[in-house]
Amino acid sequence: MSVSVDGVAKLPGVEDEARFWAMVEAAWERLGPEPAALRRALRERDPAAGDVDPDALDEWLSPFVEQLCALAADLSSEELTALDRVVERKLYDLDRADVHAVTDGSDDGFLYARGHIVALGRDFYEAVRGNPALAVTDAECESLCYLFAHLHDKRFGDWPRTGSGISRESFNNPDGWRE
Repeated sequence: MSVSVDGVAKLPGVEDEARFWAMVEAAWERLGPEPAALRRALRERDPAAGDVDPDALDEWLSPFVEQLCALAADLSSEELTALDRVVERKLYDLDRADVHAVTDGSDDGFLYARGHIVALGRDFYEAVRGNPALAVTDAECESLCYLFAHLHDKRFGDWPRTGSGISRESFNNPDGWRE
């Protein structure tokens, strides 16, 4: 378990979370109105109705990640670590049996499905936390899961030490898997 120097697990700060979600929105905004409308439709749909194509955003995920990387290109080690800590926490919080029941997937597949939920932005993330049926079966955004860690490694030669004491890997959140 990785913890901070004083032995206390680090949580993402409010400012770091706000910055992360703002960067996600800015990356999507750079792609124009079409993906914004698709994200809104996915968030507001009735999953049982089948009136929205859940795979409609697939073609937009790579350009979104490219834009997010561009926005993070000049960040410091501390800033990238803080953003990685936010992603780690968001993925951990979605590591739940009820979310897995909708998204399906193996260890890696479920991690990537949670990456998809986070990649679609705060509104979609919060909607799925409240109603897991809104998650998309077999959707994935693998590259978001370790995006800031990879950027940190590329720029600074090592992986960030988030000090959170948690794992973003699948089936590690004991609160999400109580039966």
